[in-house]
Amino acid sequence: MRREKGAMCTPVLQFTNCRILRGRKLLREDLWVRGGRILDPERLFFEERLVADEQRDCGGCILAPGFIDVQINGGFGVDFSQATEDVGSGVALVARRLLPHGVTSFCPTLVTSPPEVYHKKEEGVGWDACLRYLCHVLPQIPVKSGGPHGAGVLGVHLEGPFISREKRGAHPEAHLRSFEANAFHDVLATYGPLDNVRIVTLAPELGRSHEVIQALTARGICVSLGHSVANLRAAEEAVQSGATFITHLFNAMLPFHHRDPGIVGLLTSDRLPPGRHIFYGMISDGMHTNPAALRIAHRAHPQGLVLVTDAVPALGLGNGRHTLGQQEVEVDGLTAYVAGTKTLSGSIAPMDVCIRHFLQATAGDEDSKQADGLEPRVTGTEATAPKRRAFTPYEPWPGACGIAGLGRLQCRVGPGGCVSAPRPAAGTGEAQGDPGLWG
Repeated sequence: MRREKGAMCTPVLQFTNCRILRGRKLLREDLWVRGGRILDPERLFFEERLVADEQRDCGGCILAPGFIDVQINGGFGVDFSQATEDVGSGVALVARRLLPHGVTSFCPTLVTSPPEVYHKKEEGVGWDACLRYLCHVLPQIPVKSGGPHGAGVLGVHLEGPFISREKRGAHPEAHLRSFEANAFHDVLATYGPLDNVRIVTLAPELGRSHEVIQALTARGICVSLGHSVANLRAAEEAVQSGATFITHLFNAMLPFHHRDPGIVGLLTSDRLPPGRHIFYGMISDGMHTNPAALRIAHRAHPQGLVLVTDAVPALGLGNGRHTLGQQEVEVDGLTAYVAGTKTLSGSIAPMDVCIRHFLQATAGDEDSKQADGLEPRVTGTEATAPKRRAFTPYEPWPGACGIAGLGRLQCRVGPGGCVSAPRPAAGTGEAQGDPGLWG
């Protein structure tokens, strides 16, 4: 049998006494890894060796694929919506600091900002040259694979400025925009190049939004509905145009009403195109969403649930005043507000804390709930699909953002896993043992 050069010289690591998350189920078995690749234990046993070079006892903890955060505004003092001389170093710092929290892939999120934060136009030259853009924030956040250096960057999430004024939340009103006659041209004029953009959040009730949704999805960009006063019909029409995601369900949208449930109604709508799946982000930090609301959404549409942090730059910094784009944010305990108001401004809970809170809120069949909560979620596409869509990285959608094997612990899959305690210690929000990463 042909083997990769040097494979036999690379030590084999065996994880024992663990519960492995596969296909939304927790299985009690060992996991074998060599050179960052998961091995088939039968082939290893019969063809190569009988004993691993090193064993690690997981103490009954869960061994899961690395978590994926598709909405994170910054953290550890880094604000993705602030134009700096070296945006890349800030992204790299966040990527590195996310690893201890189990996050191995993420989408840096830019909130509503002035155009010069997204890009710069050439000055002092003709109109044609003005249509060419100089690099600013967006081109400095390239898609990047993860590894020991930090979590991978799947692409940028642009949240705003094409959102509702009424439901703008912490987004600065002065920089909100609507679509003009040439709607997609407005998008390009606002954002500049879209090469590294993975997700765009917009309000579907804005005029000409459907042609924008169609144009974005044609470019392979996922459209998410949020910060919106759309009714259910407008939301369904947006999905029919190509939208596949909902930004932080229940927050910054019309509240559920029995005669018109609004965007929330998409979770059980019977007017979606055949084969189209809707997915929704939820901030499970104990502040943004009541546990009862978490349970309602999860039980109504469990396959669509995507846990996100919506973390702000103050993540990991403690109480005090910090920034979020053009706004000042005040952190008090576990809550972040727009300074001087009671408007929530993102979260300061890391992903592992959000997942533990979700597991507590959806207690019942423990193993199935843990599998639902720990399965990493992302917005992306199969490697061969012409359009991106919101997606969970288990069958029948085996690819993530065009990256084969992301989000599964299967033989021959690349690195990116985390070990987490099965439940918080009694009376605390802390894990029984710190999450660990291998890769």
